[in-house]
Amino acid sequence: MRIIKYPHPTLRHKSKPLRKVDAELKQMIREMFELMYEHSGIGLAANQVDLPYRMFVMNTEGDPTAKDLEHVFINPVITKRKGRGEDSEGCLSFPEIYASVSRPTEIVLEAYDLKGELVRYELNKLSARAVQHEIDHLDGTTFVDRLTPAALMEVRADLDELTYIFQRDRELGMYGSDEEIAARLAELERLRT
Repeated sequence: MRIIKYPHPTLRHKSKPLRKVDAELKQMIREMFELMYEHSGIGLAANQVDLPYRMFVMNTEGDPTAKDLEHVFINPVITKRKGRGEDSEGCLSFPEIYASVSRPTEIVLEAYDLKGELVRYELNKLSARAVQHEIDHLDGTTFVDRLTPAALMEVRADLDELTYIFQRDRELGMYGSDEEIAARLAELERLRT
């Protein structure tokens, strides 16, 4: 498992809901936490590791020893949004790129946990922002899609560099064609959703 970078097609794939939690899914989640911590992140969505599933992991402290702050959200839905605020965001799929994004400041989130139980959280500040960022990923949206035209221009050169690296790696055989990636995602969905 590895973190995929922009503009990999899976980042634009709308994730599918999961129907069951099993040992294989729990192993994927453990690996996602390890990758998140290894790259100093606070959240990681399944499609950032090239999986088409509607789930993400989060620890807003980014501290692997703070196990009580680890959360797994399966089939998450935001049921309420309130307020508006702007703050800087970054993303493990967009290394070293940061920009200001406007989002609701308070949300209510419903999701399933690893026990298959429905959980409900009222979140604000960083937790609310992180959850919205990860749910965007699950919908095939990235934080750069939410930038103002001026902010997007500021990061354009960095995005172009990531595009160049992706195309070079694809030519070296590290990634299949868009069609091959789509077929693989469809097969993974068939097996688990």
